[in-house]
Amino acid sequence: MALVCALAVTFVLLLPLSQSHGGNDGTATAGQGVAHGSQVKAEDCKDPQDQSLSPSGGNGESPVLDAIKARKDRRLIVGVDTNSYRWGYLDPNNPAGELEGFDIDLVHRIAQDILGDRDAVQFKAIPTSRRIEAIQKGEVDMVVRTMTINCDRIGKVAFSAPYFVTGQQVLAPKTSTITGYNDTLAGRRICSATGSTAYDSLEAGKNNRDLPASTDIRTTVPNQLDCLVKLQLGEVDAVVTDGALAASQAAQDPTVELKGGLFTDEYYGVAMKMGSDDLVRQVNRTLENYIKDGGWGASYDKWLHPTMDKGDKKSASATPPEADYK
Repeated sequence: MALVCALAVTFVLLLPLSQSHGGNDGTATAGQGVAHGSQVKAEDCKDPQDQSLSPSGGNGESPVLDAIKARKDRRLIVGVDTNSYRWGYLDPNNPAGELEGFDIDLVHRIAQDILGDRDAVQFKAIPTSRRIEAIQKGEVDMVVRTMTINCDRIGKVAFSAPYFVTGQQVLAPKTSTITGYNDTLAGRRICSATGSTAYDSLEAGKNNRDLPASTDIRTTVPNQLDCLVKLQLGEVDAVVTDGALAASQAAQDPTVELKGGLFTDEYYGVAMKMGSDDLVRQVNRTLENYIKDGGWGASYDKWLHPTMDKGDKKSASATPPEADYK
């Protein structure tokens, strides 16, 4: 247990503010684009995962893509996670010191399609709580970080079509009597990430009484892996996060396990600045091709199959979601 805890803490300590291939001379600002957006407004929201722009269409202009290509430092600037095992993380056993994971593979494919070089990327470590802020302030061109598309967020940033489907799930010690998102959480301390849909679900559960009134959801952290550390230290009794991330955390620590099934539907999307229509359409074109040519499936098999599938039984997440544009 102590070794596992130390490993998790190691991942946390390895978080850089920015990890990149080469320098950044700051000659171009990320997230440039027109001021107005054509994404659906949050108050008109229905099926937010189906509200992105079609790869085809538009007026043929590409101001955001042109600005990215015109940079002196010709790289895509992408906000990612660096401590989500098998999604976006730094493996201390990898001598190259490069980020790895399912989300990182997708970033490389987007860079290849936009700039003709899969390594033309400046990665920036962005905590869960700052994903939207980083996009709105132009610190990054996009965020690829297990980010759920929901009605609140589509009023603040533009999303691609969904590239992954999962749901919220409970993670707790194997010895715990917690059985899932139910009355066994009474009197228990639950950890979630600040600004996450996990916290939103917990708060809603308290308000509509799906959760016992005595469930303590006050513990929040900047990054969801910090919850695993708190669980290992006995500071909380359970973690609520996306099932895909929970499965990866269970793989890191054999003393914890998923409790119960998924209790929400979560669709991950690539998040970009409002008004970046040409960039959104390009990313959606990349996603369509990535799925069709087997790149998505190969990445899933490499990174997520070991944690999400049970033998020959495939997880529902093993099938990429179909795009349904607005």
